Amino acid sequence: MFKSTVLGRSVAAFALGAMVLSAPLSINNAGAHEPYFKDRPSPECHDEKMLKRIVKRFRIQAQEVHHDPSLEIVEIHDIHQNRYLPQDVHLSRPIARRYCQGHAHMSDGRKRSIWYLIEGGAGFASYADNVEFCISGLDRWNVYNASCRVLR
Repeated sequence: MFKSTVLGRSVAAFALGAMVLSAPLSINNAGAHEPYFKDRPSPECHDEKMLKRIVKRFRIQAQEVHHDPSLEIVEIHDIHQNRYLPQDVHLSRPIARRYCQGHAHMSDGRKRSIWYLIEGGAGFASYADNVEFCISGLDRWNVYNASCRVLR
């Protein structure tokens, strides 16, 4: 009997802690939500760090998904921004999103379209930035819908 009571209290304490931690991090006096990162734009489409992250993650994808470790992105060029959605808590957009497009020269000699999304402050523990990408013809599991439509 003692063990189940202690276990019940532990579960209740854990649930209460989870509710407290999931509450909004900042609320002003009027009760409106404040953004987690004020005026923090997402990196530009040409950001070298984001492009390197895409190349590195594609290397893993080529080996794990396509089973072709020799397939790599050699170069990404003709980069331009398609759309930018700034952070706006009042419009239910707590994260700034930048939609980009370019062309990827692949190690197999092919030139493919690449679409990617850069999210400011959406990386690990909301500390860094996140990038999601899709290369035309190489989304084998249709993660980003047909022809990378989700990232366009």
